[in-house]
Amino acid sequence: MLRLPPPRQASPYFNLDKAFTSQGLASIRKRLSEAYPGEESPSQTPSPGTAAVLIPLCNVDSRPGILFEIRGKLRHHSGEVSFPGGKVDPTDDSYLAAALRETQEEVGINPDQVEVLGRIGPSVLSLSGLRVYPYVGFIHSSPRAESLSLASTTDPLPDVSLKSLTLSPAEVIHAFHKPFTALIDQDIIRPHAFRGSTPYYAVDVTDEANAAGIESPAPTEEDEVGGSPRPGRLEIWGLTGWYLNVFMRTMGLYE
Repeated sequence: MLRLPPPRQASPYFNLDKAFTSQGLASIRKRLSEAYPGEESPSQTPSPGTAAVLIPLCNVDSRPGILFEIRGKLRHHSGEVSFPGGKVDPTDDSYLAAALRETQEEVGINPDQVEVLGRIGPSVLSLSGLRVYPYVGFIHSSPRAESLSLASTTDPLPDVSLKSLTLSPAEVIHAFHKPFTALIDQDIIRPHAFRGSTPYYAVDVTDEANAAGIESPAPTEEDEVGGSPRPGRLEIWGLTGWYLNVFMRTMGLYE
């Protein structure tokens, strides 16, 4: 049986129980730069056969968390949970540019709303052979040039309204926010083996699918394909789950 240490209930870098602040974002940015100093530069010219994703942090209902999407009826990964992102286009001048473009196309978040905090790594090959480059950013409620001045770096940053998102009907059927307090809840996380070897936490989000009236994909044992190996469940697992775990470990929440 796979075993992992229980998640920690607090991060040394930001408060899980209160909305993100500018001070908290600065702490996350510093931690990412220290943890991944040798990772690929955001301005690095993309190579063919690559992809990029954004791990979008945001406040919703004054709670800090991460924005996820449930994929539409696509040829690959239909009905799965993912971060915004996709294949690099010839028009993208960097991996970061690809992640921001895909985020705008899929959920309608303007690149001007994204405060890029850094990247995690190392980049991993998807089962289809694409090397996927993950970036971390905070989603502001409006373009940053239009954001209200805060009296203090400890003031809570404004919430994002999920109703304001413009989902691409061809690519995304639902978007949801998962607070960090949920991502450390042992009632919904379980140990799983990434690519059959390295233990990590898969996160059950079946409640999000049920609330949206979405049927979970058929179970499968092939990592990254299907919503979960468990019948009737939808989980954050596969490469999305792996990158979530990398970020959570970097923030001192998972071991």
